[in-house]
Amino acid sequence: MYLEEINVVTTKQEKKQILNDYYTAFLSRRLCLLGRRVVHNGRAHFGIFGDGKEVAQVAMARTFRKGDWRSGYYRDQTFMLSLGLLQPEEFFAMIYGDTDVEFNPSTGGRNFNNHFTTSNISADGKIENLAKQ
Repeated sequence: MYLEEINVVTTKQEKKQILNDYYTAFLSRRLCLLGRRVVHNGRAHFGIFGDGKEVAQVAMARTFRKGDWRSGYYRDQTFMLSLGLLQPEEFFAMIYGDTDVEFNPSTGGRNFNNHFTTSNISADGKIENLAKQ
């Protein structure tokens, strides 16, 4: 079904957001499928994937505002992708256990895969204002 056929009046901006949300959910599902393949083939040591939770996570990401806090979950890559806090390359760096924080900013290879994090410490070692993140 094309967006023009939907009986709900939507603006161009809403249509763009719907397509962007669909892209994010689709991308996340593809990351899960590819990630699972490399783990099962023995090329990556471990991975837990969030396929099946894409729509709920996109919806949650759309309602989040600065200062909101969440307790991370290891299957929330769609949420992180939706907020722009995770790139596909970083997703795979995590699965492969890359210890370079430039490539794997979530964990730096130091904790369980797919536990997505954002840094609360600035580059100069000071605690960030969490209410503005």
